[in-house]
Amino acid sequence: MKHEFDALVEHLLAGNIFLGQAIELLEKRMIEGALERSGGKHSAASRLLGIHRNTLLRKMVEYELGKSRPRRKPVTRAGRPHKRKTGTA
Repeated sequence: MKHEFDALVEHLLAGNIFLGQAIELLEKRMIEGALERSGGKHSAASRLLGIHRNTLLRKMVEYELGKSRPRRKPVTRAGRPHKRKTGTA
């Protein structure tokens, strides 16, 4: 395994791949592989990768993987004024 990894490092260096690009390629491919192995189940994939599920979801959004998207806060009552309580009965 070490020999294959060393060969990969040499290949990346010879191809003028910067460290940030190499990390992105590795992370993206490992996430794709974990999702495939887990049948798309985020919790199982995060366990395979050894990261928190929220970290997995954030990276899926970052790398545009799957149907994951950032969660939005629920819409509040925009446009409706709040009723004030009066002290009179």
